Amino acid sequence: MTTTTPTAPPSAPGTRRRWTVLAVCALSMFLVGVDTTIVNVGLPEIGRGLGATTHGLEWVVDAYTVVLASLLVVSGALADRFGRRRIFRLGLAVFGVASLACALAPSLGVLVAARAVQGIGASMLSPVALAIVVNAMPDPRERARAIGVWASVFGLSMAAGPVAGGALIAAFGWRSVFWINAPVVVAALVLVAVFVPESRGSRTRRLDLPGQALLTAAVFLFVGVLIEGPRVGWTSPTALAGYALTAASVAAFARVELRRREPLMDLTLFRRPAFTTAVLGAAAVFVALSMSLLLTTLHLQHGRGWTPLAAGTATLPMALGATVCAPWSGALVGRLGPRRPLLLAGGFLAAGGLTLVDLRQDTSPSLLLLAHLLIGIGFGFANAPLTNTAVGGLPPSRAGVAGAITSTARQVGSAVGIAVAGALVADAGPAGLAHASHAGWLIVTACGLFLLGVARAAQPAPTVKA
Repeated sequence: MTTTTPTAPPSAPGTRRRWTVLAVCALSMFLVGVDTTIVNVGLPEIGRGLGATTHGLEWVVDAYTVVLASLLVVSGALADRFGRRRIFRLGLAVFGVASLACALAPSLGVLVAARAVQGIGASMLSPVALAIVVNAMPDPRERARAIGVWASVFGLSMAAGPVAGGALIAAFGWRSVFWINAPVVVAALVLVAVFVPESRGSRTRRLDLPGQALLTAAVFLFVGVLIEGPRVGWTSPTALAGYALTAASVAAFARVELRRREPLMDLTLFRRPAFTTAVLGAAAVFVALSMSLLLTTLHLQHGRGWTPLAAGTATLPMALGATVCAPWSGALVGRLGPRRPLLLAGGFLAAGGLTLVDLRQDTSPSLLLLAHLLIGIGFGFANAPLTNTAVGGLPPSRAGVAGAITSTARQVGSAVGIAVAGALVADAGPAGLAHASHAGWLIVTACGLFLLGVARAAQPAPTVKA
């Protein structure tokens, strides 16, 4: 049953307070982005420390992203119902406790389980942070700039994760990439309590537990088949059963959602071209980013014998490109709309992938740095127009769910990118990693070309009043 809150909406906070709220949310979002990628550069060290195989190491990354992707929509809905600040603070607390469990994990199984709990906490941060920012910025142009800043911080955290991870591992070992979360979580909890106002959606819905269960099953099965396929065999009975169960879960999810009056994910939203392309574009961008980072980590550390710090430093141009171009992209979206930033994003991303499609064992490091710079620029230009388009096409009262659907696409893309990259190089020795990665760089190129197509339909739909 849908209920409407009878109270009048509170007046908008002052300019300084609004941008302080954005800064606090951006700090918390930095945690989510960093933890999506910081582990990548530490995978070889984790494997040596815990005796894990390549397939097991993929689960260290994807246990986090799969759970995060599965719960984002329901977390956004819970925030709209029970209060965005309340859910945000709960997410920070869960994330912090799980980070400590990761740092203390004695085995691979415990680490994967703790990473899954981290994903639960992170799911309460990503869509809720965006909803808080949108709620605090009533002016559309100011909102577009704020989303640009928000996306730039998130993009920077994703790109800077390997650099920070390499430095921490070199100084303190792989467990430090989880210890570092504790002081940030404590600071964020204090700042949220002081500066972030409580807000709710004007409409609340019943929880869709069947839809949530089916969505979780579909994402888990899909990613699981991609990760375990090389080990069990793509045509083995286990893999065939996985394909069938994945298809059944997706079909059941669609059937349940189309029949419910208050679905977890309103599939009719995908009839809007702008919203659909924004969601698909977000997935493509994160497939490219996660695949680039994992292929680079394995090639440099396993194939060339680089240290984690050196491998992380090699991604600095990516972080630089994302840092510079993300706020620029937000400003362009505010003035010109999303099409031009998306054209730039697609062009640079495709160029970065093409640079490494013929990667060799002795490829010049300068070429690797150039490719990472191009990919970082493309990534920086992509997030603001995609986020603004997705949120702009839905009612403001559903900002939490709008952000959650787009964030779900990002995390599914990230999980798929890790799984596919791992599958491509799973059976390659150190000398064969470069050649085995060629198909992966072609996929990165294809993601960039796909964004060029997304740009044609990326104009935001008119805002629908709740």
